[in-house]
Amino acid sequence: MRTKQNLMTAIDLFCGAGGLTRGLMNAGIRVTAGYDIDAACQYAYEHNNADASFMLKSVAELSAEELGAIYPKGHTRILVGCAPCQPFSKYTQGLDKQNDHKWGLLHEFGRLVQDLKPEIISMENVPDIYRHSVFLSFISTLENAGYHVSHQDAYCPDFGVPQQRKRLVLLASLFGPITLLKPQKLKTPRTVREAIASLPALNAGDEHSEDAMHRASHLSPVNLKRIMVSKPGGSWRDWPSDLVAKCHRDLSGQTYPSVYGRMEWDQPSPTITTQFFGYGNGRFGHPEQNRAITLREGAILQSFPEHYEFIPKGRPISFAALGRMIGNAVPVRLGEAIGHSIKQHLKHSTRREQHDRESFPCNINS
Repeated sequence: MRTKQNLMTAIDLFCGAGGLTRGLMNAGIRVTAGYDIDAACQYAYEHNNADASFMLKSVAELSAEELGAIYPKGHTRILVGCAPCQPFSKYTQGLDKQNDHKWGLLHEFGRLVQDLKPEIISMENVPDIYRHSVFLSFISTLENAGYHVSHQDAYCPDFGVPQQRKRLVLLASLFGPITLLKPQKLKTPRTVREAIASLPALNAGDEHSEDAMHRASHLSPVNLKRIMVSKPGGSWRDWPSDLVAKCHRDLSGQTYPSVYGRMEWDQPSPTITTQFFGYGNGRFGHPEQNRAITLREGAILQSFPEHYEFIPKGRPISFAALGRMIGNAVPVRLGEAIGHSIKQHLKHSTRREQHDRESFPCNINS
């Protein structure tokens, strides 16, 4: 029997390296295409997500006609995406963000929804986005187009992500009310130890011979001294005074206790940012090895599969490019939860339709 649940196809806007796409596929949803303007993401996206094509194109240049032609006829159309979150992030507080070109991308998402009218929509972003008028306008656009809309904050450890990341997840449907499924209660969250303790030990500046992504950035002599006296879960306040940077001695530096810190083995990691590979950029020191976490460790903490390939073998490693791919990604397990929520909604909406037909049968003699 053909139903909304088993005939469904998704397109991923702002797809990046494929975290959301991989999660949807793990949940059993077909993803046929991903759109992004970062060409460096194409290999990771297509190599790890069979049958999904990477489209190097800005969402601002997309038309509903182009998207509509990609969806198979008769399928429930799912449109998902994570508009770049930098304009809405607490990490960019104090900056003039109104002139950031990324600010309007959520409007472009809304334009495509209005023109295409896909049956299901999902958008993921930072929790602070709800404070901004562009988000409220996006919700109004959906509701005026006939969508049932919900949005809720998701604490990623509740969904099996070994990282203290918080995200806002919006779901919308033309079929009826839809919401993110409540996570199964975990006795304890997945920890840094569970995620990365089994990876081979490395020194700062080294890489593993069998996995170029398991590579740690170099440390300067003074930062090597600093990490050697850093405690898991601690900060630069634990150091001898001669190692404390001048900017931290100043009053303004007192508000940044988490920089130059080590992760804790038996807790989820802090939020993985695009700069997670640098010891001085947050609490990104390995719990016991004297180095920052590696690119591979950051990807695993984002719940990417351990062997997810981000670049072709033999390609030079760029910490900046790969850090951006990994840090900007939707955690795969959160994407999987979104996928299961969509499938459950479609299953229930199909049942409701079947019940309505059985309760109010058509009288052919009327």
